[in-house]
Amino acid sequence: MHGNWRQFLARQKSKRIFQRLQILKITLRNKMGDILKSVVKELPKNAVSTANFEGANIVLYTEDKEFFLSGEDQIRKVVNQIKKRIELRAEQSLLMDEAKTKKMIESIIPSEAEITDVIFDTQRSIVVIESKKPGIAIGKGGEILHNLKKETFWTPQIQRSPAIRSKITEAIRQVLYANDAYRKKFLNNIGKKIYKEWNPEKREEWIRITFLGSARQVGRSCLLLQTPETKILMDVGINPAAENPGDKFPYFNVPEFNIDQLDAIILSHAHLDHSALVPYLYKMGFRGPTYMTTPTRDIVALLALDFIGVAYKQAAVPLFSIEDIKEMVRHTICLDYNEVTDIAPDVRLTFYNAGHALGSAMTHLNIGNGLHNLLYTADMKYGSTKTLEPAAISFPRLETLIIESTYGGKDNTLPSRKECEDELFAVIRKAIERKGKVLIPSLGVGRGQEEMLLIEEAMSQGLIPKVPVYVDGMVWDITAIHTAYPNFLSNNVKNKIFKDENPFSSEIFKRVGSPAERKEVVEGGPCIIVATSGMLTGGASLEYFREMADGKNNMVIFTCYQASGSLGSDVKNGLKEVRLSGENGREEVVPINMEVVPIDGLSGHSGRNQLLAFINNMNPKPKKIIINHGEQSKSLDLASSLYKMYKIETVVPRNLETLRLK
Repeated sequence: MHGNWRQFLARQKSKRIFQRLQILKITLRNKMGDILKSVVKELPKNAVSTANFEGANIVLYTEDKEFFLSGEDQIRKVVNQIKKRIELRAEQSLLMDEAKTKKMIESIIPSEAEITDVIFDTQRSIVVIESKKPGIAIGKGGEILHNLKKETFWTPQIQRSPAIRSKITEAIRQVLYANDAYRKKFLNNIGKKIYKEWNPEKREEWIRITFLGSARQVGRSCLLLQTPETKILMDVGINPAAENPGDKFPYFNVPEFNIDQLDAIILSHAHLDHSALVPYLYKMGFRGPTYMTTPTRDIVALLALDFIGVAYKQAAVPLFSIEDIKEMVRHTICLDYNEVTDIAPDVRLTFYNAGHALGSAMTHLNIGNGLHNLLYTADMKYGSTKTLEPAAISFPRLETLIIESTYGGKDNTLPSRKECEDELFAVIRKAIERKGKVLIPSLGVGRGQEEMLLIEEAMSQGLIPKVPVYVDGMVWDITAIHTAYPNFLSNNVKNKIFKDENPFSSEIFKRVGSPAERKEVVEGGPCIIVATSGMLTGGASLEYFREMADGKNNMVIFTCYQASGSLGSDVKNGLKEVRLSGENGREEVVPINMEVVPIDGLSGHSGRNQLLAFINNMNPKPKKIIINHGEQSKSLDLASSLYKMYKIETVVPRNLETLRLK
């Protein structure tokens, strides 16, 4: 009996090995440079004039009008064979004149769609149509787009115009299409690298990850993933609260890191402790792709511009220039959640919703054709918020999990969401009733928008008095970007935007855009101020704090993480006075008499219970858990608890430590 069972298991194991070898053979055939020739060979003779890559996708161009309009079924058959995305476009010789095409667009698309811009990407035969109501522009079942394609031979793409005008989104779209010949060549070269011949049988397979930052600390997230074929950076951030340059930046001066050998960057989200140095790497000569979501791209560019502005205000030389930011934008490849794509011969990437900030993503990597599966959560929130849906918990396969521990300590059991909201509304009422002002220092990405939604809903329900809500600093610009990408927001907010009930456009919000307007706010009556930065390390929030700190009726509410060494952390811990530069540039002692209220439960990070629940509910369970992005005590606490609860191997690496995953 036992012998038969062992034979059965052996046969099953052999069957699985055979299946993997068959998949591997198919993959190796597809990885070879002849994949384009193979695709063209499956289609009618002379139907395809040129075939290119756009990253991992294949784009076919044709001069045959009939094939362009009716070849979709034949393309679909090839897609089913090779399991790769293929798009058919017309050669430039077929395209209608741009001026005539624009008139055609205006005549075919109903005026109710409210077209705001039309951008031609001639090299790729694409016309981008920006509309305030994309559903109307697309038409039922895509009928309008089909008619446009039939009449003009351009491939139309619809993008949503922000409900609040966003200059950065407009500028980014212009950069992407201004030098479209370069962009087309860049994407084709990426595809050639991805599909180059790769045979794991010729060399040993291994996977290593080195922590160049964020190990046993919050800040300067930067992880280097290496295989025999590929080197990938996951996040490239700084520690905004660090005063010593040696503690501020990732460890790039180590043998493991060589920018000339770097194949790609993966960016989880836009916060500076994860993204600040991406333009710097392009300044240093990197010309590979950076993978991120579309909203992350827009916000990263905006924060990078602000990073330059802050440097000039501090009389410092910026780390990079506007041209370096443009270079970054030109080299971005944006993915949606759950979109699977190859990014190297031996690495496949999928982004999953992280629930932390607009466009924030957990990175799932399938390495070595199923050899190993890694999930890097970066910052994540496993809990519902007004702005976003909770982090995803289901993945195809998973062996190693790298998870944050910002609030992973035993004392980081956060109160319920309702308790935190009730406390927020109660303290705001308290300050307003005594004729004070409320300052909420905010992270421009995520926290500011969450606070705006909470305040808007509370005022509409009469939970707090109706007073002006002033939005200052980066919060307003990033809120505009939120309105351009409703599909990345919570279902509730998304549905409101689709119904023209955009809560971000509420009349209660007043934008502050100049020092004169800021002075009026300070000298005016009771109000709520949402301003960056969240840690009082600079920006508008520090300006308000300097003017308001001495007022006993005023209040500062901290809802986001306060890094050790930041002014926000010191104030939260009871600092009674601080030296700050005044309007004349001279330092002055500012007494802190305002009421200080920390509310940790509104953070965009998961509390300890949410971290434990995330691992308990995720499917499948990892075999190894690596803890990072947390102070040492919190990381060790979380690792110890996870091992005791699940008997899963847990590791808490130090910076510069390298772990072998396979």
